[in-house]
Amino acid sequence: MTTASPPRAAASLPRRLVHLYAGLLLYGFSDGLLVLAGLGVEPWNLFHQGISRRTGLSIGTVAIIAGALVLLLWWPLRQRPGLGTVSNVFLVGLSMDWTLAVLPSAHSWPARTGLLLAGIVLNGAATGLYLSARFGPGPRDGLMTGLHRRTGRSLRLCRTFVEAAVGLVGIALGGTLGIGTVLYALTIGPLAQFFLGVFALPATRPVPPPDPARA
Repeated sequence: MTTASPPRAAASLPRRLVHLYAGLLLYGFSDGLLVLAGLGVEPWNLFHQGISRRTGLSIGTVAIIAGALVLLLWWPLRQRPGLGTVSNVFLVGLSMDWTLAVLPSAHSWPARTGLLLAGIVLNGAATGLYLSARFGPGPRDGLMTGLHRRTGRSLRLCRTFVEAAVGLVGIALGGTLGIGTVLYALTIGPLAQFFLGVFALPATRPVPPPDPARA
């Protein structure tokens, strides 16, 4: 006779909040490392960086403004933001600006390569952390999933279209396209999936009533 395994307790709210906010702060920090490396950033930061260079606003400030504007697009797409969505808008940009203000720029190739690799790996870890908290996607991810639901197109196609569009605009405005952009695109999916497993929290599971026969 097999014995059923005991139900896993759901992750506590404080633990989920730690995952959420640690992940968002780490995400902004890792974005800052990628900018400091100067070897290319991901499509959305190409966009933020290009606007930053044209306007004189910090890249973090541009990221916050862009995130808020993207969040407005959720309304016609019937997406519902969560705590993680709203927190993402502000914390990632603030953390990125703090990183760029505190850390010095790298000039040698070994240092820049190290910053690039660290930024990509930490970005994957940050994604796993904040997604494991289950407080809702970031505004940009929600835009892509909303387009997927409203248009019936594949999520991959919607993501490719959106990121290609913002990336091309960013390049036209002076964002840094480089080997880091390509390496990020090739590795961030597997890294995020790996760290999502590492940081996974137990979901809420109902505890079955006691078996009278065992009383």
